[in-house]
Amino acid sequence: MFRHFPAEFVYQSFALIFSVILVHGAYVTVVRPNAEAHLAEQRALVAKQPDAVAETSIYVILKDYEQEAEIILMLWALAILGYKWADVVRERGLLESDLMPLAEGIKILPEDARRYAKLLEALKPSLRNLLLPRALFQSLLRFETSRSVQDAASATSALCQNEGDRLDSELAQIRYIAWAIPSIGFIGTVRGIGNAMELAHRAVQGDITGVTENLGTAFNSTLVALLLAVVLMFLVHQLQLAQERLALDTETYVNDRLIRHMRTS
Repeated sequence: MFRHFPAEFVYQSFALIFSVILVHGAYVTVVRPNAEAHLAEQRALVAKQPDAVAETSIYVILKDYEQEAEIILMLWALAILGYKWADVVRERGLLESDLMPLAEGIKILPEDARRYAKLLEALKPSLRNLLLPRALFQSLLRFETSRSVQDAASATSALCQNEGDRLDSELAQIRYIAWAIPSIGFIGTVRGIGNAMELAHRAVQGDITGVTENLGTAFNSTLVALLLAVVLMFLVHQLQLAQERLALDTETYVNDRLIRHMRTS
């Protein structure tokens, strides 16, 4: 179950660090300077023409700390999704190969199972630990010990079901990120509204600049968060669908390429 844990943990750790550095660097050098310049330009315009309509800017929408955190989490989640997609692609690549080269009409008896299992044991570890070789190996071992085709099929089905459950459980971290992103957006909303309320007395006196900027923070943080969450959850569901198909297709492969050749006598 944990055969990929060390490598995946290191990958995720470096992906998080890289996301923080990349996004924060972009904010410091591009986003916030451009946002401040745009806001200063709009303040000057409103000072000259009180009835002027302020123009929006993508930099202003993204400038706050909540949006920065949301984008960092989004990039981190995309990196994790990419890692798991690569695993699925590698697993599916084996489904196009012929790991069990059995011609039509060949029968596999219980005493033959060990010989075919050795073909799988000869694979290099990076391939032997994938789902399809493990399912074939488990089916052959169960057939050898129980001398029952039904038991061999049940062993394959159970292994594929367990693998599907394992893959689904490993998506918990990405689901948490998909929940955390809108939560950070709501934090930004509360912060922006709170700051706007503190400046309400200025609005009464006619200076609404501070109130509008803080309300912009409130709404922009939630807007960005919801947009990112929608995209992320779509990608998560696509990955989950691919993983479920992998488990089902692996079981079908074993049934078609191996179990149908098994005979007890």
